[in-house]
Amino acid sequence: MKVLVTGGAGFVGSHIVDECLKSGHEVVVMDNLATGTANNLNPAAKFFSMDITDTRLIETLREEGIEAIIHQAAQSTVPPSIKDPKYDAEVNLLGTINLLQAVRELGLKKIVFAGSAASYGMPEYVPVDEQHPQRPLSFYGLSKKLIEEYFQMYRELFGISYVVFRYANIYGPRQGQSGEGSVISIFTERMLRGKTCTIEGDGGATRDYIYVGDVARANVLALESDINGVYNLSTEVEVSVNEIFQLLSEMIGYTQQPVHGPARVADIYRSVLSNSKILSSGLPWRPETTLAEGLQATIAWGRSFYGADRS
Repeated sequence: MKVLVTGGAGFVGSHIVDECLKSGHEVVVMDNLATGTANNLNPAAKFFSMDITDTRLIETLREEGIEAIIHQAAQSTVPPSIKDPKYDAEVNLLGTINLLQAVRELGLKKIVFAGSAASYGMPEYVPVDEQHPQRPLSFYGLSKKLIEEYFQMYRELFGISYVVFRYANIYGPRQGQSGEGSVISIFTERMLRGKTCTIEGDGGATRDYIYVGDVARANVLALESDINGVYNLSTEVEVSVNEIFQLLSEMIGYTQQPVHGPARVADIYRSVLSNSKILSSGLPWRPETTLAEGLQATIAWGRSFYGADRS
């Protein structure tokens, strides 16, 4: 299958590109390199430096013979969405509608989309399942929620096939310092360079951390399968920021104490997602990478990327 991966030069998208190629698909990457980097691009994929809001998008996909889309391009953090809601909506909402129109007009087989746990807002219970009310606390979370409604409407009106994955916090090699849920990447970089780490708030905030390789595999399997609809993608394991700091410190040999700063605006204190729906969907997927294994892989990549020689 010839697959378009938007955001394919980014953290998650580049791993999805690798997994698509590994599975025998032909891949076209579309990325404006606003947050992604050319270093992440797989040379076996064809690359277009293009924004998903570009009016030439549909014609480009037609010319390339694209058959399906994995959509990862986004304005992907909470603080910028609060600072500039208009930009957040232009990229996340209007850019995605542009892709949905391509799916409709070109009769593409499927689109797989990167949703987010941020669309739930403050959990009323944990683990949060797909039936939990969606009351986002930021424009970023709101854009993800609204996009899901567009997917559903496009399916009802035009019969498109889609999967939305509401991601837990993704981590692993190639993660930058600014993406949503990048605490592991930030701590790893600072510890390897011997810098002080800042914990926002009291460090008790919890998340469900899932390794990027497991996420990439789920996206490709979903593209190849008959499943449709919305699914959480998680490990269903709740871990605090303090625990992440401690684990990384022990693995890296970091001995400094953290500094505590103010908690983030519109942040969710406790978040863990149920994965029972995806595990019972018939998709041959489950999270295979333990937190310890994922952290070790992230540290190994960090030592190479940052040129650190700490033991």
